This record gives sequence, C-alpha cells and structure tokens, in this order.
Amino acid sequence: MTTSRQNLSSGADEDAPAAADGASGPAVKNDAATSDVDTKPSTTTPERHISIQTKLEGLEMLVDLNGAGRKSCPLCPEDKFKACYSHKLRRHLQNLHWKVYVEFEGQKMCICHLPCRHLKPSLTGDQVSGRHVAHYHCVVCSATIARKTDMVSHLKRHVNKGETEASYCGGSEPPHEEPAPSGQSYEIMKELGTNVQLLPNHTVPQKSDSYFNRRMKTNRQLVFSSLAVLAEERSPLECLDAFGATGIMGLQWAKHLRSAVRVTITDISDTCVKMIKENCELNNIRVDGGSRGPRGADGNPGEGKGLSITTVEVAKMDANVIMHLRPFDYIHLDPYGTAVNYLDAAFRNVRNLGIVSVTSTDTGSLYSKSPNVTLRHYSCHIVRTEYYRELAARMVVATVARAAARCNKGIEVLLAVALEHFVLVVVRVLRGPSQADESVRKLRKLVHCQWCEERVFLKQGTMMDDTLPCSCHESLPGKTAVHLGPLWCGALFNTGFLRRMLSAAVQHSMDDVQPLLKMLICESECTTLKTPPHGSTSAFANQVECGVVIKTSESGEDAAGQFGKRKKADEPGPVVKKLKPDASLEHPSFYYSIHRHSIRGMNMPKLNKFLQYLTEAGYRVSRTHFDPTGVRTDATLQQFKSVLTKYSVPTYTKAGAAPTSVSTEPTTTGPL
Repeated sequence: MTTSRQNLSSGADEDAPAAADGASGPAVKNDAATSDVDTKPSTTTPERHISIQTKLEGLEMLVDLNGAGRKSCPLCPEDKFKACYSHKLRRHLQNLHWKVYVEFEGQKMCICHLPCRHLKPSLTGDQVSGRHVAHYHCVVCSATIARKTDMVSHLKRHVNKGETEASYCGGSEPPHEEPAPSGQSYEIMKELGTNVQLLPNHTVPQKSDSYFNRRMKTNRQLVFSSLAVLAEERSPLECLDAFGATGIMGLQWAKHLRSAVRVTITDISDTCVKMIKENCELNNIRVDGGSRGPRGADGNPGEGKGLSITTVEVAKMDANVIMHLRPFDYIHLDPYGTAVNYLDAAFRNVRNLGIVSVTSTDTGSLYSKSPNVTLRHYSCHIVRTEYYRELAARMVVATVARAAARCNKGIEVLLAVALEHFVLVVVRVLRGPSQADESVRKLRKLVHCQWCEERVFLKQGTMMDDTLPCSCHESLPGKTAVHLGPLWCGALFNTGFLRRMLSAAVQHSMDDVQPLLKMLICESECTTLKTPPHGSTSAFANQVECGVVIKTSESGEDAAGQFGKRKKADEPGPVVKKLKPDASLEHPSFYYSIHRHSIRGMNMPKLNKFLQYLTEAGYRVSRTHFDPTGVRTDATLQQFKSVLTKYSVPTYTKAGAAPTSVSTEPTTTGPL
C-alpha cells in the first residue's frame, strides 16, 4: 500500500522555525529528535526537511559560514561532529552530506545524521548508535530510509504508483490557483478529459474518504464503454455511480455522453459529496442536489448556468437505500472490497434489459488466499489453482446470478474480466421467473483433480471420478479430486457486445483499453484471428447476447427518436427475440498454462507456434487475458500435452550427446 498522510514531512512542522533562523544548530537537533511523534494528519501544506535542497548553496545557507567563531553542523549531532570554523564546516557539508545525495525531480536528498528515527532498542536496552543513525528523508512521503539503494528503490515505487513530489509537498510555487478544501493541499488529475481534485492521502482508503486508485483506469474505461453501448440502444438512461468517492466515473459519463444519460452519483461520506460537487464545478457540470423533477424538451432540468454542459445529481445517501427507492437502467457497484452486500438492492429496481456492473477488489478472498472469507461472502469452496483468476470471475458471476434470481430476474453475462487487482463483471438483466430459472441452472460444481489439475463441470447424476477425463484416481491412492464452487458454467463474454464496446472505445479515444478489448473478442470467439475493422458500424447493428437478439439503430438520431420517450405505445423499445442457445458458439471453459504443463527434458515451442499446432490438430484455441501464458482450448489436458510433447524439442546436455529421456509427467508431482 501507499504511504499514509501521517508520515508526510517527518518533523517538518518542528524543523521549519529552526531552518528559518539559519544557524541555530541545537534548535534543529532538539526539534528533529521529536520528528516521528506526529501521528495525526496535518491540515496545512507540509514543508520539506532541511536535508532536502536543490543546490549546495542552500545547504550552506543553513549555517552562517561567513560569520566568525565556531559553528555546528545542522545535520549532525554534537557527539558526532563538534563545532568548528567555517572552512572546515564547508568541507564537511560538501564531502559528507552533499556528496552522497539522492536526486528526484530536481530535489537532492542529502544524508542526515540527526536522531530523526525511532530505533528499536537492542537486547541490552540501548539504542543502536553510529552509522546506523544516518538516513535520508523521502521528498515524496518524508519517510526515513537508511540506505541509499533502498531510497532509490523507494522512489521507484512512488513513480510506479504515479506519486510525485507535487502530490504531497507544496513547493515555492503552489500547483493550483484555487484554495484547497478544508485547508488541505490537493492536486488536479486529468483522465479522459475529466479533471478531478485529489487529496494528498487519496491512495490510502483507510486514511481518506475520497479514495482514488490510478491503476483502476482500465476498469473505468471498460465500464464507460459498456454504458456507451447501452446508450446506443435507448436514451436517456438513468445511471447510478453508487460509490462516488471523487466522482470521476460519473463525471466521465456525463461529460462525454451528455443528454444520453442522467447520471446520479452517491456517497455516504460528507467529504466525498463536497469533493464531488467541487469536481462538477471544475468540469463545468451543473449539480442537481434534489430529486429528479420535470425536464424540458432538451432533457435538462430547469435553467442552469450558461457554461454548464450537462447536469449531474449528487446525493449523500447509502447505496442500498437509493437502489431500493429508485429504478435505474445502469448501475455500477465499486465498493472497497466485496460487493455482495449491495447485490440484492441492485437487482430489486433495475429495469428490464438494464445493465449491472460489479467491481470486486477483495482479491484475497477471490484468489484463494482466504478460503474462509470466500465461503462466508460467496458461499463457494475454492482452492488455489493455475486458473484461479477465471475461477474468481465465475464465482462472482455465480453470486450475481443468485442475487438476481432472488428478485425473479435472470442474467446474461456480457463481460467478465479478472486482472491483478480487481474483478469486473458486467451483466444484462432479464426479468421473469423463467429467466431466473435458466440462469440458476448454469450454477454447477466443478470437479478439479489435485494432481494433474484437469477440471470439468459436474453433470447431474454422475460420479465425481467418472466425470474427469484423467486417470489419476485409478493410478494414485487416496482422494485425487475435489468439488469446487458452485460456479457459473456459462459463457463469460458476448462477442457482439464486445465489438460495440471496442467501437465506443475508438470513438471516445480510449487507447489504453483497446488492446484488451481486442483480446477479449478473440477469446470470446476462441480464435487467434484479428478482429474485424472497428470502423464498420453495420457489424454492430444486430447484437446477439447469449441467445437474445437485440436490434439497434445504426444512427444516433434514429436511436434517440426510438427510445427518447419510454413507455409510449407508438414508440417501440428494443426488438428482443429469443433464440435457441447454441452451445457450440460458446467459448471453452477454462484454460491451460503452457509453462505449468511443460515436459521435463524438452524445450517447448513458442506460444504463438503452439497455438498454430493446436489449430492444425482440429481444436479451437485462443489466448486469454487471465494468464499471459494461458491457452484457452476445447482439447482435454491429455490432448493438450500430447500436442505439446509432439512439437517439443529434446534438450541436449552436451554437444553430440544423446537426448535426455522424455517424461510426459508435468513438472509438479503433487497436489497444490
């Protein structure tokens, strides 16, 4: 996790008076000794430590070197460096403190020998002294780090997380012209043409109400693309961002889709609601704090400001409450952790053929790190497997299907993505008990072999060992297979919907998510071929979603005229026709890792070559976004390994020596 606000400017508030006096060495030492006792977040802009300077002259200005008499070093205690004359002190500052500095964005962090760190006592109770006291003060989070190499690695982690010095410390020039809210400093971040202001502790959810994660940019773009596809079918849409935080997701919807959506952003925190309203003003978006009233012909409520481009409703309300009170066409749930506590309320009032998107970030329980929490939240039993990410996606879909069935609704999975730090599931809602029954029938147990990791969904009325195609239960003693789940056994992707999402991503210049969408399209079709050109809009006219054909207009004007005013007999809604499901069109369940099933003593072929070999053998094959080395195919594990063995090259220990013996067993010989 990132560094909390309580570590900003280690002792900066105490060191500031000493630095201003210039040559008060003892004052600096006394203040620095209490630098780590401040555990409450500061409400003012923090100042840098005196060891952080831009030039050598700034370090020399801490002491009046032109004056007469002996002077103490501002970065060393009296017992380490005694007071001396100016010429000796200047050499000391240059050769000891300045010579070993660490530079970051023009700021040079000199080594500090003051007792700024609270060291753990030794076995005898004495503090560790000597060279271990020397340390650096981080310019970003003001943490104290002893080694120079550790400080360099620490700064690299800040860069990878998108944290810079401007995010925390205020320099000589303020980064923003507007005053900070509640006396706190903030930065303005721009994403997809939308500006939002962020508090310094926005990366720590335990320390901040307005939490913002830069790594969730892919998630936000996927959700936006799915909403843009629904807006093509009917408009205006009632959209809900149930967990606003900074409000960036709802503001992106309103700013780019304009009159096609009516966005509602809610949060339970007063700080977040105030931040969302300020971000609305930052993007020239009018804030509607009350309930929905009558709208004019243009779809905008009342007369707003002349510069407002659209209107967003911001409400301080619990997510369960607002979803019980009002119906919505599109609901996005992105709480901190699991979303199972909000699924019943989400499916209660969602409209027919509406979309519910769920983002789960509790990767500890989803990725089999906490099985007891998984059983508690998702009512599923899972173990750690090579396909754990797809296992997590199917587990979330199963939980969503059960929640929808309790409201007599069924689901059709449009998209299920599981990446390193989140699982995103997007489903379309179909009303009716028959639709709910059909969805519940797709919840099955998974039979998993603990030795070879072969897996297959359990059919009704079959024995567990008879279901698996492997023969591990015959050749190995004990129980070799376990039941996992119940899980969703249907398709995880809809090709027609993904193609329209790709078209929306191209239209709104979302370049970061386009490669992922192209891979998802190939994965949904289980093919290695490139996707058709996204410029041909005729391919997106008829959308087939798990047996349901939804015909949409090709032009935006026709769509607005067709779905602009809902619930009128003379203007029909989307044409929905039920088709008989074709199991052959669905992609194969799960995938195999080529490295997990490598053969001893053999060099495997390249992944793209191996995909070609499987295709030539007559199997459906594609790559998967769940695992960069994974292969999604309808071949069994035995067939997969036979093709892998056929095209693997023996490894030679010496030039001209005989090839090593080939073993068809996987590299691991025991259960995981």
